[in-house]
Amino acid sequence: MFIDPHAHMISRTTDDYEAMAAAGVVAIIEPAFWQGQPRTHVATYEDYLSAIIGFERFRASQFGISHYCTIGLNSKEANNESLAEDVMQILPRFALKEKVVAIGEIGYDEQTELEDRYFRAQLELSLELELPVLVHTPHRDKKSGTLRSMDVCEEHGLDPSWVIVDHNNEETIDDVLDRGYWAAFSVYPSTKMGSERMVALLQQYGGERIIVNSACDWGISEPLAVAKTAQLALSRNVDPKAVELACYTNALTAYGKSGQIHESDWLNAASVDQRDTFEGNSILRGGREPVIEAPKVQRTAGNLIIK
Repeated sequence: MFIDPHAHMISRTTDDYEAMAAAGVVAIIEPAFWQGQPRTHVATYEDYLSAIIGFERFRASQFGISHYCTIGLNSKEANNESLAEDVMQILPRFALKEKVVAIGEIGYDEQTELEDRYFRAQLELSLELELPVLVHTPHRDKKSGTLRSMDVCEEHGLDPSWVIVDHNNEETIDDVLDRGYWAAFSVYPSTKMGSERMVALLQQYGGERIIVNSACDWGISEPLAVAKTAQLALSRNVDPKAVELACYTNALTAYGKSGQIHESDWLNAASVDQRDTFEGNSILRGGREPVIEAPKVQRTAGNLIIK
C-alpha cells in the first residue's frame, strides 16, 4: 500500500483514481494550490477549497481511496494583496474542517515581500491551530529559497518535525535533513525529480524523514509516481524498509500530527459502492454499471509494499 501525500486530484480524471487504487494507493493528500490561471475573487477561492474538502473526498471514496487535504494561500496568489487579505479571512474556517491535515502548500515563488508576509501569517495560523505545515520551495533559486523557508519557520518557533519541506532535489536534501525537517520530493516525468534520481537518493540516504509524492496536477505529470518509484527502488535492491518509510510511513507520521489521518481509515475502509452520490451527483455516466465491492487490496498493517 502507498500514500501519495501531494496530489492535485481536482485536476485529474476518474481514470487516474482507478489506476492509483489498482497500484495500491490507499490514501491521497491534496494540497490547496495555484490552478494555472490566477483567481481574482475570494469567492472562487472559497468554492475551490470547498471542492477539495467535499467533492474530491467523495470521488476518491468511489475508488476505495481515503482523501485528505491541506489548506492555504499559495505563494503565487499571495502577490495579489487584495485577494490575499480576503483569503486569509476565510482560511481558519476551512483549516478546521474534518480531514484537513496541514496548512499548505505555502512558501515562496519569486521570494517577494508579499509572499514573505503571507507565508509568515500562515505559519502563525498553523501554530494557532496546531497543524503541520507543507512548504512549497521555489522552482527558481531553489537552494536559497529553501534555506530562507526554514529560517522563517524557525523565526516563528515551529518545530521542524511539524514541517514538510517539499519539491526538494539533490541541492537541498542535506540542509533539510540536517535541520530536522521532513524532506519531500515530487517525482515528475521530466522535471523536478525523476524516479531514477529519486531511487539514487534512497540508495544514498535511506528512508528516514524522506517522503515521495507525485504532485500530479493539470500539467504533464504522473499520478502513479509513488508506486512506480517504489517498484524501481525495490528492483534496484533498495532496503524495503526505506521504501516503506518514503512511500507510506513517513507521510502518515508527519501529517498524523494533525490528528486527522489514521491508518485505520483505510485498513478498516468501507466497501466501495458507486451508487452513492454527493449532493445528488454520481461519478457514473451513460448507464455504466456501478462497482459494488470490498477493496481489492488486502489491507493489513504488514502489507505496505507493492509486490
